[in-house]
Amino acid sequence: MTILTPTLPAEAGAENDIKRIAYSKVFWRIVPFLMLCYVVAYLDRVNVGFAKLQMSTDLAFSETVYGLGAGIFFIGYFLFEVPSNVILHKVGARVWIARIMITWGLISAGFMFTASAPMFYLLRFLLGVAEAGFYPGIILFLTYWYPSHRRAKIIAIFMSAIPISGIFGNPLSGWIMDSFHGSNGLAGWQWMFLIEAVPAILLGIAVFFFLDNGIRHAKWLSEAEKQAIEREIAQEEHGKERSHSVAGIFRDPRIWLMCLIYFCFVMGQYGLTFWMPTLVKASGVAGNLNIGLISAIPFICAVIAMNYFGRSADRYRERRWHLVVPALFGAVGFVVAATSPDPTIAIAFLSLAAAGAITCAPLFWSLPTAFLGGTGAAAGIALINSVGNLAGFVSPYLVGYLKDLTGTTQVGMYALAAILVVGAILVLTVPPKLVNR
Repeated sequence: MTILTPTLPAEAGAENDIKRIAYSKVFWRIVPFLMLCYVVAYLDRVNVGFAKLQMSTDLAFSETVYGLGAGIFFIGYFLFEVPSNVILHKVGARVWIARIMITWGLISAGFMFTASAPMFYLLRFLLGVAEAGFYPGIILFLTYWYPSHRRAKIIAIFMSAIPISGIFGNPLSGWIMDSFHGSNGLAGWQWMFLIEAVPAILLGIAVFFFLDNGIRHAKWLSEAEKQAIEREIAQEEHGKERSHSVAGIFRDPRIWLMCLIYFCFVMGQYGLTFWMPTLVKASGVAGNLNIGLISAIPFICAVIAMNYFGRSADRYRERRWHLVVPALFGAVGFVVAATSPDPTIAIAFLSLAAAGAITCAPLFWSLPTAFLGGTGAAAGIALINSVGNLAGFVSPYLVGYLKDLTGTTQVGMYALAAILVVGAILVLTVPPKLVNR
C-alpha cells in the first residue's frame, strides 16, 4: 500500500508542477488512444444508419423494421451492462476492454451476411451484448486517473469521439458504399460492414499491450507523479459515499433520477445519429458521399460545443446549467430543422440540435461521478448507462414508427425536442451541493 503524505504549504508550488507534468503524461498516454477506440466503437454502432440507404431497399425493410433493428442493439447492451462493468472493475480494463473490442469487431463484420429482418435483429442484439461495458467501463476507468474537478473536460474530450466518428465515418461509409458496390458480388453496404469492422479487432489487440489498469501500473509515471495524483483523488474520495453493495445502488432514488435524466438525453443523441443520413437526404442532398459530407457539418459543431461546455463546467465547478443550456439548444434545433423547408436552414438547425444533444452526454457524467465511489461506482455507472441507453432502443424505433405512420420525420423530431426539455427540467431538481464540485 502506498502511504500518502500530507503536502505542506511551502511545497505547494513544487506539488503543482509535479501534478501538471503528471496529468499531461496521463492525458497523452490514455485519452487520444481511448478516443480512437470509441470512434471505432461508435462507428460500428451507428453505421447501420448509412447501410439503411441501400440495405432497406435490397432487403425490403420498412422504416419500422429498420428502427427496431437499430434499437434492439440496446436490449443486449442493457442486459449485460452491469455485470460487464463489475467484471472490468475486478479483472482490470486492459483485459476486459480488449475482449469487448475484438468480439464486437467480429460480430460487426458478420452484418455483411444479413439476409432477413430476424437475422438483422439477432446480429444487432449480439452486437449490444458484445459492446456492453465498453463506454461505462471507460467512464469508470477515467475516475481512476482524474478527480471530479478535472473530469468534465476530460470526458468531453473523450466523447468528442462521437461527433468525430460522424465527421469522418459518414463520408467514409458513403465512399465505401459508392466505390465498392457490386465488387465481388457484394453490395456496398456489405463491404462497409466488413471494412469498418477491421479497426475494432486490431485496436482490441493493441489495448491488451498498451493500456494500464491504474496509476500503480503506470511505469511511465515517476513515483512522485503517482503520489501527486493519488493524493488529489484520495482527498476527493473523503466526500464520496463508497458503497460496496451492488444491491444498495438499485435502492438509491438518486441513481434512478440519474437514469431518467440520462434516458432523456440519449433519446436526443441517438434520434439524431441514427437518422442523420435520412434527414440530410430528405433535405434534397443526393449521392451517398455527398450525404456523408453534409452530415459531417453538425458533428463538427458538436465537437466545438461539447469541449467548450466541458471546460467551462470544470472552470466554474457548476454542473446543472451547463447541462440545461445545451439540452434547450438541442430542442430548438430539432423543432426548427423539422419545420424549415429551406435545406440550408434545416442543416444549420440540425447542427444546433447536434451541438446541444450530443454535448449533454459528457456533461451528464459529472453528476453521478461526483457522489459515487467504490464498487458502487462501477455498478452505479453501469446501471445508469444501461437504463439510459434503453433510449437507444426507443428513439430510433419511435422515429421510424412515427415516420411510417405520418409519412414525415417532423413528428419524431418534435417528440425528441420535448424529451430534451423534460431532461433539462429534471436536471434542475438535482441539489447543487451534491454535484457542483
